[in-house]
Amino acid sequence: MASAPESKVRPWPRLRRGLVHDFTVVKVREDMVADPRTNLEHGRVRMECADWVNVIAVTTKDELVMVRQFRFGIDAATLEVPGGVIDPGEDPATAAVRELEEETGYRAGRLEPLGDVHPNPAFQSNRCFSYLALDCERVSDGHPDDGEDIAVELYPRADLPRLILEGHITHSLVVVAFFLERLRAEAKR
Repeated sequence: MASAPESKVRPWPRLRRGLVHDFTVVKVREDMVADPRTNLEHGRVRMECADWVNVIAVTTKDELVMVRQFRFGIDAATLEVPGGVIDPGEDPATAAVRELEEETGYRAGRLEPLGDVHPNPAFQSNRCFSYLALDCERVSDGHPDDGEDIAVELYPRADLPRLILEGHITHSLVVVAFFLERLRAEAKR
């Protein structure tokens, strides 16, 4: 495998750390940094979020287990894969199993890691881990966290391209999870 070329981009030294505003799910601050080329000072926003997990859940009948929930950033309901915040000290795979069952009531027969991405490294510090949960079977009605209102929906796995291309699935990290799944499947061939 070819390695990435060595970067000539230098780090930006932090001159001052800004005041932290804690909004429970995210901490936001503005730091003052120096441009390594010019030494000019610039403000840069940083959002500290917990790591997240997404789970592509597939039933024994080759159906995708999806969730629909209201998202306040766009004031609309979205169609997504189950997922959520990784608790402090929790292993991402353990979080994937927990979130799948909490949100949907389904339990996986097998769990495969697909990879992880930085949701938006321009100002976020966290990672999003994606997993493929196979041979999923419903074991309960699920038990979403307080503040979650989730509807579970099943779709034939073959409908995935249409769901994305027609704009039914618009959450970028969900699309990334499916892309990682496809890359892994192609690499196995």
